[in-house]
Amino acid sequence: MSDVEELTSLTIRPLAEGDSIEALTALLHRAYAGLAALGFNYTAVDQTAEVTRSRIRDGQCFVADLDGTIVGAIMFYPPGKGGGCPWYDNPEVAKIGQFGVEPHLQGRGVGARLLDHVEAEAIRAGIRELALDTAEGATHLVAWYERCGYRFIEHAQWRGKVYRSVILSKSLA
Repeated sequence: MSDVEELTSLTIRPLAEGDSIEALTALLHRAYAGLAALGFNYTAVDQTAEVTRSRIRDGQCFVADLDGTIVGAIMFYPPGKGGGCPWYDNPEVAKIGQFGVEPHLQGRGVGARLLDHVEAEAIRAGIRELALDTAEGATHLVAWYERCGYRFIEHAQWRGKVYRSVILSKSLA
């Protein structure tokens, strides 16, 4: 089976009540393991299921479902839920986060489908800007987001993080 054929049954859907937060947390740990190996202490590297649940309460979680298995996730936070830096405090800026894909599926379009889905949701909600942050040193991620139309806004230094973040944003207007 080719990569394209394998992913034809991939669907993007909201996280359902019956979905396991523990399994989602384990997925995030696997998705962020490569970044942890580079020395980046993202929250999703080792967060507990309780932290995952808490982060989900502030927004809407969408998952990539492949034949009944969650293989990716992304959080959408409406304006007013981002906070922590001047750009996130803008009342017209929504945010994405807690974005991860199973390592064996990274680079195969799953993340792009999740991102496209959230951007479409944001447009339907009348959001004009969608922002995110990632480690400045994760240059492969910064470059990917730039190819997806995101632009540099500012830097942020989050409490407890060993890296400086870049805030990137995309106009949806």
